Amino acid sequence: MTHARGPLFIAAAATAGLLLSACGSETGGSASPATDTTTTTTATSTEKTSASKEATPAGGDVTAPGTKLKVGARAVIPFASGDKNGTIAVTLTAIEAGAKEDLAKFGDKAKGISPFYLRVKVENLSGTDLSYTSVSLRGLGADGKGTGVIISGDTPNCDSTSAPKTFSAAGETYETCVLTAAPDGLKVAAGEYNRGDGYTKSPVVWES
Repeated sequence: MTHARGPLFIAAAATAGLLLSACGSETGGSASPATDTTTTTTATSTEKTSASKEATPAGGDVTAPGTKLKVGARAVIPFASGDKNGTIAVTLTAIEAGAKEDLAKFGDKAKGISPFYLRVKVENLSGTDLSYTSVSLRGLGADGKGTGVIISGDTPNCDSTSAPKTFSAAGETYETCVLTAAPDGLKVAAGEYNRGDGYTKSPVVWES
């Protein structure tokens, strides 16, 4: 399985931004604190879409932007990443609370936040070559809004992976985990997909 290569970034809305960056090889999945915390880095999305690259619906009707689903339900989504495009099914299968110890390697930079894990299943519906692409969701609080904490990367119990080489035929699936977090005492109660035309302003939301 190929690991996603986005940096690990933590920022709290009420405090100064804190930056942690991933180190190691593409398949290593390790991360360590960055030496320079004055530069803010955000993950570059590989899901670049445009009106000229709309995927042909396959595997059922496309899920409309703004749709609200229950955790475990499947959303059918047009998808484009670089020069690859098709239709995928995205299912948020679970929202799990992680242990604070999972962020111990980052020391004081992770104080005051608790990790949560969005377990995601992705299916290739169009049968087009979508190998090595990646899908990401964002955690939401019980009020349906962002938690005020931005975090990305891996922990020992949450391995963020991209699609394998074999993700190029209809029916192929893979599973990944999206790391999210909330201030201590609060929780992540929902997840949203907000990538691509239509979904940026009106995400698909899975609620517990």
